[in-house]
Amino acid sequence: MPQFEQHPLRWSLSGEIHARPPVALDTPAFVTYLAFTHHEGSAEREAGHLRALAEQLALPMPDPGSGHIELSVGAHGTGGFRLKWERHNEFSSYCFFRRIDPATTGNGDYALLNVPTAWLDAIPGQLIAATHIEMRRAADLPLETVLQQQSPYGHPLVASRVAGGAGWVLTDFHLHDGFSHFLVLNEHLTPRQAGRIAQRLVEIETYRVMALLAFPVAKEVGRLVSRAEDELADLMVGMDRARSAGDDRAILARLSRLAAEVERSVALTTFRFGAAAAYYRLVRQRIEDLREERLPGFSPISEFMDRRLVPAIDTCTSIARRQDDLSARIARNSQLLRTRVDIELERQNQELLAQMNRRAKIQLHLQETVEGLSVVAITYYASQLVNYVAKGAKDFILPATPELITAVSIPLIAGFVFMGLKRMRKLLGNGEGHG
Repeated sequence: MPQFEQHPLRWSLSGEIHARPPVALDTPAFVTYLAFTHHEGSAEREAGHLRALAEQLALPMPDPGSGHIELSVGAHGTGGFRLKWERHNEFSSYCFFRRIDPATTGNGDYALLNVPTAWLDAIPGQLIAATHIEMRRAADLPLETVLQQQSPYGHPLVASRVAGGAGWVLTDFHLHDGFSHFLVLNEHLTPRQAGRIAQRLVEIETYRVMALLAFPVAKEVGRLVSRAEDELADLMVGMDRARSAGDDRAILARLSRLAAEVERSVALTTFRFGAAAAYYRLVRQRIEDLREERLPGFSPISEFMDRRLVPAIDTCTSIARRQDDLSARIARNSQLLRTRVDIELERQNQELLAQMNRRAKIQLHLQETVEGLSVVAITYYASQLVNYVAKGAKDFILPATPELITAVSIPLIAGFVFMGLKRMRKLLGNGEGHG
């Protein structure tokens, strides 16, 4: 085989598609599923907790680094159990399997009967979903018998035929002693089919609860959005009535505060709403994978979810959309108001520049007046110097007199001073005065 350069992730990506297969189940059997959300570093403690179980049961040490492991304790006998652990993004799941005798009844422990109680109590995280599944052969527990009893807890029964008619699933979706309960009747399910059905049922229950985590958030955000929409409407009315730049700036300050409040809510809830939509899609997909057939007089799982779960998810979707729309509206109105404030500032700046221009012209006129006086003053002092020089040299300038020399010099001096000041202004105007 040619020695190709391998991508570092090639083998792990190839193996990922085969990871976490369903456990093949021989009926009758009990399945108990526990899901714990990660809380205050609980995910980091899971590896040590799993190794503690393996050490207690004298099993080979597992490696939780892959995110999924299986432990078997006498799995082929009725006195043992099998544990399948998986780590997900927000939670970790512990699924226990136990084979049973046909005469065995669920005594409340189901698949947890042989699991060390102290170890169970110390599982890290917060319990979010707990499910018992009882898998029976239809020959040992006929469907008619179960339907006649209805739900043993007095709740309406949800029932349907699954896997192309190979089995039946019955539940009431209520919590009893902290667990939801499913009964699976096996007509002619293969062990792998039974395992897939059990996995889909616990995933439906877990993803349903995980999706509903967004519902309380949606209620809280809905109150915020309603209040913010009312405040935004008031601010828009105030914007129409604003008569000064001060009014606009006050409204802009309130808009900025409202925008910060809404954007904070968006940042805190975007993940939760997005996760709810993703979990809901998984619920729908797992229900479709069951291939349900309606049992006359009973609601199938898909209908139950449409009636109970869909309204909550639609509420979350609607609130998320309203929140995004509100954020966009606040941004548009803030930009509009900033434009108004900028235009008003520009008008004020133009007025200020016009005033500065008028002041500059006045200063120029004053400067020209002062320059005229300066020509007179300089001419006067320069003529006096000429007069002093002429008096000192009066013997050499005969027949001219000092007074004549001074009189003649006055217009010449005035002309030179005037031309000099004019040239200086020209140089300064051209920027050459800085050279």
